[in-house]
Amino acid sequence: MLSLIIVGILAIRSAQNYHLNTQWRSQIVWAALGMPLYFGMAFTDYKLFLKNSHWIYFFSVALLLCIFTPLGWRHFGATRWLKIGGIVVQPSEIAKLGTLVMGASILARSKIGKLKESLQAIGSILLVFGIPVVLIVLQPDLGSALPFLPIAFALLFISEVPNKFFISILSVLLLLGGLVAWDTYAYHLFLDRHQLNPQTSIGQFEKISLLPLKDYQRNRIISFVAPDIVDPQGVGISWNLRQSLIAVGSGGMAGKGQGKGTQAQLGYLPRSVATNDFIFSVIAEEYGFIGSMCVLLIYAIMMANGLRIGCMARDCFGLLLAVGISVLFLTHVCVNVGMTLGIMPITGIPLPFISYGGSFMVICCLLQGIVQSIYRFRSEY
Repeated sequence: MLSLIIVGILAIRSAQNYHLNTQWRSQIVWAALGMPLYFGMAFTDYKLFLKNSHWIYFFSVALLLCIFTPLGWRHFGATRWLKIGGIVVQPSEIAKLGTLVMGASILARSKIGKLKESLQAIGSILLVFGIPVVLIVLQPDLGSALPFLPIAFALLFISEVPNKFFISILSVLLLLGGLVAWDTYAYHLFLDRHQLNPQTSIGQFEKISLLPLKDYQRNRIISFVAPDIVDPQGVGISWNLRQSLIAVGSGGMAGKGQGKGTQAQLGYLPRSVATNDFIFSVIAEEYGFIGSMCVLLIYAIMMANGLRIGCMARDCFGLLLAVGISVLFLTHVCVNVGMTLGIMPITGIPLPFISYGGSFMVICCLLQGIVQSIYRFRSEY
């Protein structure tokens, strides 16, 4: 965890001009705040979350609702943050913790058997996860809502819910995927018929579409599926991805060296995304294939350790928490790294312990503290 934090601070410092960039200093502050939470949680029995799961969940949902009040802070075209005085908090990160704890507590107390016997627990999980997902999508922030689905699936899978449920959900997801694909294709035809630019016509198609997607989200999907068609010159909606691929490829085997990357420092990879969504591109350019694989290896060790600790947990609640946390980190890593390499759509999901962001850093430290607590209290005293 410490090695990832150090790599993140160095990458954030390299991503922008040293004299103008203060984000790496802020990241040190957030890490300094997160570490005491990690140690404090590690020495606290995780059963505390089981006893207070309802309050934690209600608090996280209340924070999400505050987004739609005057406390909500609009930035980069979306209202995803709460600004209280000089402190900016992203409630969606806190909601991941609250929802995971609530979901694990429900399944730990439920009796899972045949599908009919499990419907009450399944319904409760769908409701608990559905409320924050809807509130996050309305911000709009599709990327932050993405990890909730694999977490819910992992918790239900560990709880040995009948396979009929997963088959039904998979069918629904395929149907939704087909609807999104058709909607995106209709959006492309709409732009082509009216000879509109995807960048300058944002908001026009969403007025007539039946799906609650924003046009900028459709642009991200199109830039992933057919970048050469919608942006043949690479100066529009596919710019970030193209510059990311250049950064990753130019790093070679050993990289250009610390602070010697050019894509972010010269502004080709926009500074608004270089320190968070595309921070892995900076790492790949400066540390190369070897450095990138070392970072991924550290993540693999961390997540494998989380699963190992889950298997050692003294109860079902500890097992569900450890697995849920590992799946959360796995989702973030796979989606973030995948989108910088062009094999996943760009969703704006951060890289744990590395991407710039105070709320996410603190929550990641707290989550790892919970995993350590599960290990420390793996047996009854």
